[in-house]
Amino acid sequence: MRGAVLRPFSRAVLLVAAYVLVSVSGCSLDDDADAGQGDDTVTADTTGSSVVGHGGVTLPLPGSAFDYQLGGGYPPPPGVTVVARDRTDRPADAGYDICYVNGFQTQPAESASFAAANPDLVLRVDGEPLVDPGWPDEYIYDTSTDAKRSALAAVVAPWIERCGSDGYEAVEIDNLDSYTRSNDMLSADDNLALARLFADTAHRAGLAIAQKNTADRAGELRSAGYDFAITESCIEFEECADYTEHYDVVLDIEYTDELGRDSFDRACANTDPALSVILRDHDLVKPDDEAYVFDSCRS
Repeated sequence: MRGAVLRPFSRAVLLVAAYVLVSVSGCSLDDDADAGQGDDTVTADTTGSSVVGHGGVTLPLPGSAFDYQLGGGYPPPPGVTVVARDRTDRPADAGYDICYVNGFQTQPAESASFAAANPDLVLRVDGEPLVDPGWPDEYIYDTSTDAKRSALAAVVAPWIERCGSDGYEAVEIDNLDSYTRSNDMLSADDNLALARLFADTAHRAGLAIAQKNTADRAGELRSAGYDFAITESCIEFEECADYTEHYDVVLDIEYTDELGRDSFDRACANTDPALSVILRDHDLVKPDDEAYVFDSCRS
């Protein structure tokens, strides 16, 4: 979810040494844990600016300085090399660009037109589209059947492909957890089945794909081909270890109206080196707005 939602940390102190060993030996970091996931070797690339996995897609390095700019693009803060922006925005070209795609709900400006053009692809209650109570201008996609999932994947695929042609290196797919707001009309398995289709599309387009939130499904998504994680408030909700158990790259956004400044400073003193953590204002506004906040544990 944009601007606020969602255990301590693990597996990171030896990552730097592990990457050196991997690049020399060509062995996977997780031969046992990730067996059966296909080509998932992780190695340092020759520039030292990224790592590579899942058939050659490029990932950001663990611990990279990043910014989350879904409220509109602006020049990244000094030192930031990883930037996430909405799919309708241009890449920041600061080093590594992540493209935000709302894959399980409509975008606000498109809700009415999408529901009119695709009446069977949004959940309905008494004939009216079911809205996300936290984002009442977004309708929840109906992922309940293979046919509907295939149709939704066909809608979203061009967005993902456009991210690649625009110059992004990765996509993040938001609202995987829409089934929790579906009035029990959807299951986790319904959404995970669609999430797998998104992963296939991203990799065909040469893009890495990030899990967004839904900590309790991290293992399943990792096995389905997801490459890294973008989390909201994993420190606030003590979920970070659920991600770092499965991913070597985790980017976490904490919010001023949740964790707050004092707790953020204390959390930074104990942050896993593989986990990148920033503090942002709830609405992710641009620096020319007086509500803007950006801080980083790497600052």
